[in-house]
Amino acid sequence: MTPIPAARLTLDGVGFAVAGRPLVADVSLDVAPGEVVGLLGPNGSGKSTLLRSVYRVNRPTAGRVLVDGEDVWTHSARWAARRIGTVLQDMPTDFPLTVRDVVAMGRSAHKGLLDPDNATDRAIVDAATDLLELTDLTDRPFSLLSGGERQRVLVARALVQQPGLLILDEPTNHLDIHHQLSLLRLVRRLGVTVLVALHDLNLAAMFCDRLSLLSAGRQVATGTPAEVLTPKTLTTVYRIETHITPHPRTGTPLVVIL
Repeated sequence: MTPIPAARLTLDGVGFAVAGRPLVADVSLDVAPGEVVGLLGPNGSGKSTLLRSVYRVNRPTAGRVLVDGEDVWTHSARWAARRIGTVLQDMPTDFPLTVRDVVAMGRSAHKGLLDPDNATDRAIVDAATDLLELTDLTDRPFSLLSGGERQRVLVARALVQQPGLLILDEPTNHLDIHHQLSLLRLVRRLGVTVLVALHDLNLAAMFCDRLSLLSAGRQVATGTPAEVLTPKTLTTVYRIETHITPHPRTGTPLVVIL
């Protein structure tokens, strides 16, 4: 696929409250073009809530979400869809669409509601399915795919939007370790800016340039994996005792739960 310029994502004091109850409060984060930043935190810490403010589901009640300096909430949903690709934990599978149909859905951000696919659309879809090693599956019903195959299809659908920013919310959930590693290796190779919510601390340390750790909706640590993943911080946030040692091959922090 033709490389798309990576975008800069800036969260400027972002907060989101429901009925006066803050679910996310005063989160600031700058993600440089091409950087992969992991969003960590226990269940209920606000990771998914924060991501929804980035991909235009939860309008922030405080602060701003900027992509290349533009507030995403002052633009249309179509404007955002051309810049932000999203891969969520789960997607309904009970519909009669093939793999190619699902991937091609990503082109809707660049065309009218009833416009047919043109040669450019088809070439972009072909390139994405080839990149994600889906060429042999293009005619298979999406509902019959394995969990790992479905996630690759959803990444391909996001890529055909040609976004500079990719948002992934727990993309490795329900995947075995082989498919977890394959998906995250692919994400690193894409060259786009990535904000990804993860549960697995060691996968986050291995694949992310920087980490942002949330607890009870607030940002408690931001920095490199070595700066964020410390025994003291993990005990405070996750209420677990850990030993941190360098990974024998990569040198990244390896979290051992005691």
